[in-house]
Amino acid sequence: MSEKVDHVPVLIIGAGAAGMMCAAHCGPGAVVIEHSRTPGEKIRISGGGRCNFTNLNAGHGNFISSNPHFAKSALSRYTQWDFIALVDRHGIAWHEKTLGQLFCDHSAQDIIDLLIAEMDSAGAEMWLNTRLELLEREGDGFVATLSRAGQEFHVSADRVVVACGGKSIPKIGASGRGYEVAQDFGLPVTDTRPGLVPLTFSDSFADLAGVACDARIACNGTAFDEALLFTHRGLSGPAILQISSYWREQDEITVTLRPEIDLMAELRAARAKAGRRDVGTALAEILPKRLASQMGALSGVTGRLADLSDARLATLVEQITQWRLVPSGTEGYRKAEVTLGGVDTAALSSRTMEANAVPGLYFIGEVVDVTGWLGGYNFQWAWSSGWAAGTAIAAARAAGQ
Repeated sequence: MSEKVDHVPVLIIGAGAAGMMCAAHCGPGAVVIEHSRTPGEKIRISGGGRCNFTNLNAGHGNFISSNPHFAKSALSRYTQWDFIALVDRHGIAWHEKTLGQLFCDHSAQDIIDLLIAEMDSAGAEMWLNTRLELLEREGDGFVATLSRAGQEFHVSADRVVVACGGKSIPKIGASGRGYEVAQDFGLPVTDTRPGLVPLTFSDSFADLAGVACDARIACNGTAFDEALLFTHRGLSGPAILQISSYWREQDEITVTLRPEIDLMAELRAARAKAGRRDVGTALAEILPKRLASQMGALSGVTGRLADLSDARLATLVEQITQWRLVPSGTEGYRKAEVTLGGVDTAALSSRTMEANAVPGLYFIGEVVDVTGWLGGYNFQWAWSSGWAAGTAIAAARAAGQ
């Protein structure tokens, strides 16, 4: 690639999941720019290095947006089954881990290699270490000021796709650049905040750090049943990451430990079988020992089972199944897996991802106000929105538009 190239048919900003997927579908000559040295960094680190690339249960109900219907079009036209078929065509072995989550057997790099191969086959290029400095309208197209190795150069493009993600995980280069582009062109951006992120508390959980337990976490009418993990700063684990996307400052969360069992029945049975046992000992067979001790202390229910009435046991059970907590905050974008909010969907076509007021300008992936649950849903949005924009661009190019 020579820096003298001054025109491309399609310029895609960001070589992440959505950007590369789009490049693979929008026709030959597309150029993807990426400010990092390597593409697909978020893919590479996801799923413990094995990439949770989609979810068998993906549907618009697994996504958060100011317009919950916006994602329907792209998700229904390019589904998880379509991406699974693509993975299979590339001979990538995968497995279901839990709750419909699909992971590569070998490495997340397999998904990056798949996307690069698809781009190559489509005749798309990728320019690494290349940063967008400025994007301006020129006639019916655009002019981008780019920089590489300290040198600026200009590229004109008929169409531009913004796929540079959100603010989550800044250590891999994430920023709010995509939101700035939207605002430069007069598009509204909803409030952004960290999503799928650990919650912090003013009261320390240091004595419980490292303890994990199955739990139901509820907040604002939504609940998730998955693992809970105590940390030195607060609470993490899948159930907490999930509910964090629904939590707002000053909101209370309700923790139900071991929601799958009838705790009252278990304690009554233990009392009938061995009433001389300490309730804490019996509870430690249901909950991790340190957590059982904490629940006893918080509830004030201690002593031999035989000495505890049903009313006292009910007090303990209520503490364990209706533990109400108010987080002080979150771990922020540093630990967030996604960014909530983004380019307002009211400004975009749900079918093509094109800006209604700026023909030729598209926004896809995490930069848009569509955020998935934990478990492969956000990658599916990247594949679906990238495909929607890419195929729309290819159709328009074929029609000479």
